[in-house]
Amino acid sequence: MTPVAYCAGFLLQEKAPMTTTKNNSSKTQYPELAAALKDVKHYFIYTGLCSAAINVLMLVPIIYMLQVYSSVVASGSLSTLAMLTLLMVALLMAMGGFEWVRAMILVSASNRIEKNLRQRVSESAFRASLLSGGTTSQPLSDLASLRQFLTGNGVFAFFDAPWFPVYVAIMFVFHPLFGYAAIFSGIVMVVFAYINEKSTSARLQEANALASRASGQLNGSLRNAEVIAAMGMADAIRGRQDLLSDQVLSLQADASRRAGVIGNISKSFRVIMQSLLLGLGALLALRQEISPGMMIAGSLLLGRALAPIDILVATWKPFTLARAQYARLGQLLLQAPAAAETMPLPDPKGNLSAEQIVVIPPGARVPAVKGVSLQLTAGEAIGIVGPSASGKSTLARALLGIWPTYSGKVRLDGADIGTWDRTRLGPFIGYLPQDIELFDGSISDNICRFGNEDSEKIVEAARMAGVHELILNLPQGYDTIIGGAGGVLSGGQRQRIGLARAVYGNPRLLVLDEPNSNLDDQGEKELVEAIERVKAQGSTVIIITHRKMVLNSVDKILIMKDGLALGYGPKDEVLASLAAPAVPRSVAG
Repeated sequence: MTPVAYCAGFLLQEKAPMTTTKNNSSKTQYPELAAALKDVKHYFIYTGLCSAAINVLMLVPIIYMLQVYSSVVASGSLSTLAMLTLLMVALLMAMGGFEWVRAMILVSASNRIEKNLRQRVSESAFRASLLSGGTTSQPLSDLASLRQFLTGNGVFAFFDAPWFPVYVAIMFVFHPLFGYAAIFSGIVMVVFAYINEKSTSARLQEANALASRASGQLNGSLRNAEVIAAMGMADAIRGRQDLLSDQVLSLQADASRRAGVIGNISKSFRVIMQSLLLGLGALLALRQEISPGMMIAGSLLLGRALAPIDILVATWKPFTLARAQYARLGQLLLQAPAAAETMPLPDPKGNLSAEQIVVIPPGARVPAVKGVSLQLTAGEAIGIVGPSASGKSTLARALLGIWPTYSGKVRLDGADIGTWDRTRLGPFIGYLPQDIELFDGSISDNICRFGNEDSEKIVEAARMAGVHELILNLPQGYDTIIGGAGGVLSGGQRQRIGLARAVYGNPRLLVLDEPNSNLDDQGEKELVEAIERVKAQGSTVIIITHRKMVLNSVDKILIMKDGLALGYGPKDEVLASLAAPAVPRSVAG
């Protein structure tokens, strides 16, 4: 096995190709990661060549010593000593240059791997968060950690370890006992590495899982800091986090203790074997079976041969973490494969239909939307009403293509919403969710969706949302910097800016989920006016609301309860049916 294959295969636990039964083709366990590694294959080849040069030059001190004992000491020639010394220094300086080049090559390889995977990992993490409802930066952190791992000292040991047989062969040339001693030492060191793996990997995996849970709890606490502070929940929440953190620390400490014990035993064993080999060499030298130079050279060769294995044992924790990170990234990319390229569709007009759609929220087993159908033409508005947990927001996410349907189809201009390119479709979509999230940046950045700023469109959207005058009264106007929580803005102001973002660019499809929840009467009046203007521009509008005023601007109404459509049709007809008294059944006399 070449150093390249050894490193790329074992290091990152990329298993041998698995043969499929259908077409007898070979596929790697994580194809995208394998492709990224293949793209930097030449970097690993160059690293292997540098490692070869380094390991050959490692023999220079040994050859120098042998020549000093055999030529210089025997002849007493100072000129020979000077020449050998200068040559040794020059070659060792060259070895240092190769080591620097090798390090730079691995830095370049790791950077290229991250650049090749960064977008896919980010996209996959984003899609996974959409489907799970959670948020995490773990995938990007895993990618960064892998990049750092590939530049660590432990990786060099993987490139150096395959040279163990070369050193053993040289020791056999010195004396067979030297070779057998080296083989015995190598086997024992490998056993130490195996014991280290078995005694620490399970604990580290459990610690990583608990650390991920603790990170999720911390993120949730930060998002709900106001609630926690107001209701005095800080100590209780902190206690839960501390409990998880203590468990993580305990598992990591236990793994570190085990690895430390095994690492120290391994290092001590290597030193002992080097010393015993020196004693064996002295015995063989007294018997005149080897020269005194070979006695010392054999000890040095054994130390050099065992050094990579010793490093692997001592640095097994980073290897274990790297393999876990590699596996997590691979699973993420498999679960969220890259979207297939589709033929570009014409700009949408806004004709929307749902055909008996059933939607099961991510992580749930019971449908939240059960066989709902609706039909909207461009310029129409529909109000979706119903009690809490009736499936209204789930339906909105399905109509936008955020959540997939279990059965049935959502169509935009006759095309399945899932076949649209999201990047191209996005500018034609406006969405105001219940929980308004603004992003770090200026107000203008948030309104124009962090695209190319068009001041006229930004002001137009702000006017439609009734927030233009408010923005002008801020210290920096549209350039006012806000954070994720909205900074200095109130809940109603954040909602209006979110509405301005939703209507920016005159979208063809506008979905508003409880858009008036934080608005006063004046704000709600301006919201109705904004909806009317959007409709007049030919946009299709979907409004989810509990308040009646905004329903004045809709053409149709959908009444939902328990995921079912209890009523659907033109607004006046649906409202009339609700107001009509129940007709009592006749009773036979």
